[in-house]
Amino acid sequence: MDAALLLVLGLLAQSLCLSLGVPGWKSPSTLYPWRRVPAQSRVRRAWVIPPISVSENHKRLPYPLVQIKSDKQQLGSVIYSIQGPGVDEEPRGVFSIDKFTGKVFLNAMLDREKTDRFRLRAFALDLGGSPLEDPTDLEIVVVDQNDNRPAFLQEAFTGRVLEGAAPGTYVTRAEATDADDPETDNAALRFSILHQASPELFSIDELTGQIRTVQAGLDREVVAVYNLTLQVADMSGDGLTATASAIITLDDINDNAPEFTRDEFFMEATEAISGVDVGRLEVEDRDLPGSPNWVARFTILEGDPDGQFSIRTDPKTNEGVLSIVKALDYESCERYELKVSVENEAPLQAAAPRAEWGQARVRVHVQDTNEAPVFQENPLRTSLAEGAPPGTLVATFSARDPDTEQLQRLSYSKDYDPEDWLQVDPATGRIQTQRVLSPVSPFLKGGWYRAIVLAQDDASPPRTATGTLSVEILEVNDHAPVLALPLLDRLCSEPHQGPGLLLGATDEDLPPHGAPFHFQLSPRLPELSRNWSLSQVNVSHARLRPRHQVPEGLHRLSLLLWDSGQPPQQREQPLNVTVCRCSQDGVCLPGSAALLAGGAGVSLGALVIVLASVLLLLLLVLLVALRARFQQQSRGKGLLGSPQDDLRDNVLNYDEQGGGEEDQDAYDISQLRHPTALSLPLGPPPLRRDAPQGRLHPQPLRALPTSPLDIADFISDGLEAADSDPSVPPYDTALIYDYEGEGSLAGTLSSILSSQGDEDQDYDYLRDWGPRFARLADMYGYPGLEPGTRWDHRARESLSPGAAPPRHRRWTA
Repeated sequence: MDAALLLVLGLLAQSLCLSLGVPGWKSPSTLYPWRRVPAQSRVRRAWVIPPISVSENHKRLPYPLVQIKSDKQQLGSVIYSIQGPGVDEEPRGVFSIDKFTGKVFLNAMLDREKTDRFRLRAFALDLGGSPLEDPTDLEIVVVDQNDNRPAFLQEAFTGRVLEGAAPGTYVTRAEATDADDPETDNAALRFSILHQASPELFSIDELTGQIRTVQAGLDREVVAVYNLTLQVADMSGDGLTATASAIITLDDINDNAPEFTRDEFFMEATEAISGVDVGRLEVEDRDLPGSPNWVARFTILEGDPDGQFSIRTDPKTNEGVLSIVKALDYESCERYELKVSVENEAPLQAAAPRAEWGQARVRVHVQDTNEAPVFQENPLRTSLAEGAPPGTLVATFSARDPDTEQLQRLSYSKDYDPEDWLQVDPATGRIQTQRVLSPVSPFLKGGWYRAIVLAQDDASPPRTATGTLSVEILEVNDHAPVLALPLLDRLCSEPHQGPGLLLGATDEDLPPHGAPFHFQLSPRLPELSRNWSLSQVNVSHARLRPRHQVPEGLHRLSLLLWDSGQPPQQREQPLNVTVCRCSQDGVCLPGSAALLAGGAGVSLGALVIVLASVLLLLLLVLLVALRARFQQQSRGKGLLGSPQDDLRDNVLNYDEQGGGEEDQDAYDISQLRHPTALSLPLGPPPLRRDAPQGRLHPQPLRALPTSPLDIADFISDGLEAADSDPSVPPYDTALIYDYEGEGSLAGTLSSILSSQGDEDQDYDYLRDWGPRFARLADMYGYPGLEPGTRWDHRARESLSPGAAPPRHRRWTA
């Protein structure tokens, strides 16, 4: 392939010729684009080749377009070639050239809508492959044909216009396109309306596609939607065509007034009932349902001066619903005649005709029923002085029966009276008190007492009315003010020293029967005004000062107090004032007589009572202490007679262990604590429940110890006797205690098992605790043993050889 290409390039001609062609030509002409015209002065530029036109969709293929030649070489020695889109670029194979003759051919059908022109480059080479001429541009223009129909942008165009619109009103616009060359008639579009309802109410602009109204007369109530068939054609209306539809909707205006279906309506209503519907008023309106042009609004023009009726609109049916807002009274009016009008929410268009049935008459007949009694004044408010005695008239709470044409009798009763304070006459409604109301009642709210009274007729069924009675309990000035004890009870003897004595007063009465309080020195004692001055500080306090130097000590004054009530209440009260000698800053000096005197405001009788109470309290404490002392001494008389034995007796009491609350048969160990109280009863000894009754042996009587030193021998003999008695268990046996549970962290206290854990324990350290614990140490040892030696069975065996060994190992207190 490379050798053949070199051979072709070696045959390149010396000059080229260009021939232009159009479809239908039999042979292309030949041109010489590279030929130079000789000139003596300058060289001319290369020839500019005009575009070559070829029609799209040409079917006779291959079709010769043009032939190019070079005059630089003789024929047969030039090689021609072309490059560009349609040759060696996409779309490939559309054009080709005869390399020896220079003829250019069209090999495929062209589509202007895809590619409207091709730009190629032509080359001329010699047989050696060297260029003979400069490359020349070759432009091929595709000539358009009407091979595309116009197309609407939408299958259906929509538009809206008000009914009754004036001619020429814009509605909507139809749009279409054509793929052909817009510069030719192939894309020159024209619009038209193929079909519309008669009469023709719309038109379309053939160039712009705008749809407008043609004439008046659009009525939504007649035709609400119009459907037009549109057409578009190219070639200025003579070429290819396409169709679409236009849907035009008429918007409603209020051009129809609502009308009553009848000019008169009849209804019935029950008296004494409100908030109920009486009937419906039917209307018609041809405007769009649900729109403000359709919704009706009703007005009562005449026949309801008191506003007892109202009309609302049912949003679903557009009917007027007549209802009662104020209860009707048959006795006042038996029949109502209402004049009602109707209109839309939206205003009626000026051009629309007025409705002939915009008004109607509504006749309402009232039915008589048994009505409940009515209290003339409800709630009834009255007042009563506090502390009013039983039988005091409060008020007459009467009612009337609205049913004047029915003879009925009313009766009265209480429904709510939390303090049971009132009494109601069932026939007249007269209310009076039946006891005195407590001023501290929890049912008094802000000084008001509330009760509820019922009035009932005797009809069948009876009707009841409820009335509220509010009684204001008026405050009465029945308490005089009381002098309050001052915070400081001392005065300086000099008039200008110290702040003086601030006195205050209180009153149980409520305003306005309390403050301001008035203070005055008792007019019965004129000398008080000569020695003392009393000045008002505020509505509840006054200040007391001496007028001149007064002697130190206790001074008894008398004050007169009265309040601001009507009539005022007054009280005369004594006041004890202590006068002392003061320093420059108004403080009582130490040692002054004032510190030894009584406090201000406390009388001598009160001081005597306080002192007597203190003495009595001290006497009671002394008696309790003596009694406790005697009881302690009597308990101290135990096994030992000396005071040192008290501690041992306490140890014996607290170290006692028994069989629990349920063990009632344990040995009475109190006999060991108080040996002097031992007494042997006459007759056989008592039997124990846990001992065999067949092994009873009489025990010899033991002599009581005569001194504390014999207590050890007495206890030892007693224990030995108990151990040797087969009828009872020993004192320290574990059998006398009942089962008390498991898991105790403490060890057993039984002497039977105690030898296993603490046999070698030394108790001599008790001697180091003092004389009282020395006796306890002796009890764990044996008198006469060296300190540190324990008293156990080995010691006793060494002291009494041949004695039977006891069953216990150690006696513990």
